[in-house]
Amino acid sequence: MKRTTLLFLLVVLVFAVQPLAAQDEAEDEFSSSEVVFTVSSLPEAKLEFFQRFKIPFLQGSSPLTEGNNVTFRLGAEVTPVSLGGTVKAVLEPIAFLQFYTGVGLGSGWKTKLGGDLYGIGKNTNDSGLSTWEGSGFDGLLWNVYLGGTFQFDFAAIFPGDWNHVVFQSSHEFMYAGYTNDGGEAWWKENDGGENQNGWNYYGNFLIGYQMPIFLDTVGILTEMDLYLYDDPPGFDRSTWGDDKIRWKFAILGHFTINEHFGAALIVQFRTVRNYSNYKKELYKDPDPDDKYYRNRLFEGSSRLEFYRVAAILSYKL
Repeated sequence: MKRTTLLFLLVVLVFAVQPLAAQDEAEDEFSSSEVVFTVSSLPEAKLEFFQRFKIPFLQGSSPLTEGNNVTFRLGAEVTPVSLGGTVKAVLEPIAFLQFYTGVGLGSGWKTKLGGDLYGIGKNTNDSGLSTWEGSGFDGLLWNVYLGGTFQFDFAAIFPGDWNHVVFQSSHEFMYAGYTNDGGEAWWKENDGGENQNGWNYYGNFLIGYQMPIFLDTVGILTEMDLYLYDDPPGFDRSTWGDDKIRWKFAILGHFTINEHFGAALIVQFRTVRNYSNYKKELYKDPDPDDKYYRNRLFEGSSRLEFYRVAAILSYKL
């Protein structure tokens, strides 16, 4: 299932790599700003601005607590089909553990850039075909989430510039909604239109290696995404495999150009469910999502396919 997570996935990929790549740097400033630009092989692009405020919190004298703080991050973002804002708070009670919570609010529109792109709108069933219904800024897309991150650096036990084998894992629960859904599924930033108001679980596992060179971090990122909401009225979600975990796998590298400018390159693959009532050859078609997704019959298996290549450029102001 296509999950173009411009609001979520690419931001997670950036901030999954950058904290590890920069963890040895002193960041004592109270306030910092950053601009992030993301583009990929899919028809997607995003420009974001972040303002961070870091406040010391429950700091102690031990290596595990001397850097304790609370960070507040305000963000604004725009894509060719949407705009929005975010607020996030991160509590770091101990060196290897973080807890975070946040909210997001935005809206969107439909545009034609090499084809129809939907930033917002309902996904309705029209004689078996998936049909967009809505208008620009006809509702708000919003979310609230709560999660935690565990991270560990092997060099904390065996210090050395070339001993930075790092591990990071994040897990979060998010409630997402569309104010004009009318009980229908909905699109968010051209993600395939298989969303509905309710809870979702997201988790990732990153293992990487840091180096004191231009290519400062390489790694493998595994992600899992699972809808937690109830069956839509009159439907059984298991029929089209909506109750199954969706997996993504990525190879990534992060480059430090200078103290202000960084870049990440990501090659990503994903699992795609097989359906018994549609020929697999259909998915080679340029428009594979013509059929309304709730009419599909999941045959119990999935396949792995190439998803995208993404480049993420960041500049610290």
